Amino acid sequence: MSAISLSCDWLRPGDAATARRWDDFVQACPEATFFHLSGWAELGARVYGHRPCWLYTQRGCEITGVLPLSRVTSRLFGDSLVSTPFCVYGGVAAVDEASRQLLIARACDLAQTLDVDVMELRHRQPVRADWPRKQLYATFRKPIAADAEANLLSIPRKQRAEARRGIKNGLQWAVDPDSRRAYDIYAESVRNLGTPVFARDHFRLLDELFGDAVQSSVVEQNGRPQSAVVSFRFRDEILPYYGGALAGARPLGAYAFLYYQVMAHAGEAGARWFDFGRSKRGTGSYDFKRFFGFEPQPLHYEQYLVNSRAIPEVNPLNPKYRLFIAAWKRLPLAVANRIGPLLAGSLG
Repeated sequence: MSAISLSCDWLRPGDAATARRWDDFVQACPEATFFHLSGWAELGARVYGHRPCWLYTQRGCEITGVLPLSRVTSRLFGDSLVSTPFCVYGGVAAVDEASRQLLIARACDLAQTLDVDVMELRHRQPVRADWPRKQLYATFRKPIAADAEANLLSIPRKQRAEARRGIKNGLQWAVDPDSRRAYDIYAESVRNLGTPVFARDHFRLLDELFGDAVQSSVVEQNGRPQSAVVSFRFRDEILPYYGGALAGARPLGAYAFLYYQVMAHAGEAGARWFDFGRSKRGTGSYDFKRFFGFEPQPLHYEQYLVNSRAIPEVNPLNPKYRLFIAAWKRLPLAVANRIGPLLAGSLG
């Protein structure tokens, strides 16, 4: 180990040089994910007013670990530090244990200083076994092939038949130059699920901040959009992330067709991993991903409790939100799209 001492610092807003160093580290660090990239700090701050508290360790000028924390405050849902808001993964990404422990210690100090309710670190693997953790979410990842037909055959029979139904129904898949059409479909889809939608600027900034790493694709029938997804490309992975479909899309096979096309084209372009993201246990999306040939892998959302005595249960499966969800499904789309972002930013 180098004799140069280990130090901890902040990624300060507007520090473009350090942001580039941060992102170079994220691209190279095996533990890091797309959701560790510095653009997420700017997106949360500009669209929702989240305070970025992004920590990194270094020896000399070499970054050795990162922890992307943002403060999310809400009168309805409390006050928390989250790594990373809006993202399925986050937490510490480091090259050695000393960097990992220093980042966690500084983050705990910060949570105490800010007097938040809780700090949540969204790890794929356990890091703090002594902390309480949410047992709600699983993620779905598997290797994909370079050959489209091989990827089709890797899908279990029932969902493979749905993808073939999309082909027979004349569905067409295409990449859009930006996320505007995908946002419109996504917004209607989440309203139908009773969930507040993100701001339109959230999607616009994804395009602006991450550039070619963001891919918006739309499935059409006879020129009419049916389903869409905004995907992220990171190293050798494709991550379909914000997906949705219109009411008549399911009988056409538009869901299965959409994700098969994303998988096939990503494999042909060199991706070797398909990351289907997280789903809550016991939900339709959880089963859809399993039936698509993915095995659930538990996520470890580890909680450092400060003012909270228990893990906050801010999720749609909490019975106390049942009436709210039912009412939200009945809102006119224009109303849901106008007020949804005021709530979505608080959910993190």
